[in-house]
Amino acid sequence: MPEPAAPDLVLASVREPGGTDCLDIHIARGVVTRITAADEQRSGARTVDFSGRYAIPGLWDEHVHMTQWAMAANRVDLSHAASASDAVDVVHSHLTGGRPAEGDDGVGGPTLVGVGFRDAVWADHPSLAMLDAVTRGVPAALISHDLHCVWVNSAAAKRYGVDVDASGLLREDPAFALTRELGRLPDSVVDAWVREAAQKAAARGVVGIVDFEMTWNREVWLRHVSGGFGSLRVDAGVYPEHLDRARIEGMRTGQDIPGGNGLLRVGPLKVLIDGSLNTRTAYCVDPYPHGGRGLLTVSEAELRALLVRANESGFVPAVHAIGDAANEVALNAFEAAGIRGRIEHAQFVRQEDFARFGRLGLTASVQPAHALDDRDAADANWGDRTGRAFPLRSLLAAGATLALGSDAPVAPLDPWTAMSAATTRSALDGRGPWHPEQAITRAEALFASSRGRSRIRVGDPADIAVLDADPLGVPDKTFASMPVAATLVAGRFTYDGGALATPGS
Repeated sequence: MPEPAAPDLVLASVREPGGTDCLDIHIARGVVTRITAADEQRSGARTVDFSGRYAIPGLWDEHVHMTQWAMAANRVDLSHAASASDAVDVVHSHLTGGRPAEGDDGVGGPTLVGVGFRDAVWADHPSLAMLDAVTRGVPAALISHDLHCVWVNSAAAKRYGVDVDASGLLREDPAFALTRELGRLPDSVVDAWVREAAQKAAARGVVGIVDFEMTWNREVWLRHVSGGFGSLRVDAGVYPEHLDRARIEGMRTGQDIPGGNGLLRVGPLKVLIDGSLNTRTAYCVDPYPHGGRGLLTVSEAELRALLVRANESGFVPAVHAIGDAANEVALNAFEAAGIRGRIEHAQFVRQEDFARFGRLGLTASVQPAHALDDRDAADANWGDRTGRAFPLRSLLAAGATLALGSDAPVAPLDPWTAMSAATTRSALDGRGPWHPEQAITRAEALFASSRGRSRIRVGDPADIAVLDADPLGVPDKTFASMPVAATLVAGRFTYDGGALATPGS
């Protein structure tokens, strides 16, 4: 057996979570080659001494809309608006404060773009008239936190050629189409925002994301990389309207993308079959209090055919299903097609369907922070059935593979926020846990956030996060805001802000 390659980096004096002994992690050519006791002789390679900090496999966010997340940080924040009136007050304050709107189509000045409103629990209702009254001819488009709804004023409706009723609301496909239009900013601006967002993610221990931006994503990411992007690995998703193009070009899930500097791969095929809870379009077995059962946008037969086609083309399907009826449809289609894949969100599941996730070998790609953000909306719309909403423990117990993410910008691109929500079922704001029986352990959350790596192993890519505290032992509040000392991708520091500081107590 050949000797391991001489290391080009040693992470010295680190510990495993829950451990007491210090170890050295030897890295060569981007791979972990040896793990030794900390007092063994080091070979002269570059050594960074972490003084007993804790090293874990690098973290992944399994569901992101990266461009939307990067843009959200530069748009008007409506997340704290408790009513439609509050939202328009925020818009009015922004305009009267002299702050610029976001973009300019070259005709009538910039459009004001807001993000993050949650109208599912508002006592009043959005309307075209109330937004028109405060914007006074400035085009305004407000995107809901779940991206499934856009509230526009008359000036924006005219500018972008959309038809709206008195509510001013666009939902589902028309909302998605307008959101894409609102994102048509100069490449240099978007690229800079994406780099900044990725650097912030790296500072939280993130080494990779699955990006489901609703566009032909390959060239976008190649542009980012050629412009200097290097903080994260990216699996770039594909949508059904682009499947033929991807197949003709020989793309397959998991394939490295040439020109991506080893960071870019082809992601899953993303298929949306229902809406969302906030817009009351998630497809449900029982009707909503306001009436209707939501929307099924792809029939079971159509979905089954698409799953087969995806599988034949080398794509892992990732099916967006939020309502319990939508999850039933997705499970039926996977079972009939006889293939494995992912269900994105799995927010509301019939009791009799949990076991099917395990039996069919499916991954439940879930976003635990939504359980806290949407608990009031879930209680209002799903009533006494919320014990099977955001059902992490039930899914895990049934044999599903859990993959944690954020759905950023729906929730922050921060795995510690997600893992805290998954383990406490609480925002740590004094409200107390919501359905704590659906919580999972920290070890389970870390496993589901690192692509099934419970520890750093020889032969693994050197995608590593180094923490200032033991993630298995710190108080809940510390876990939720875990201090990260360093992050590495393929043995290269993508964040080293705390690498040489004294560890916290």
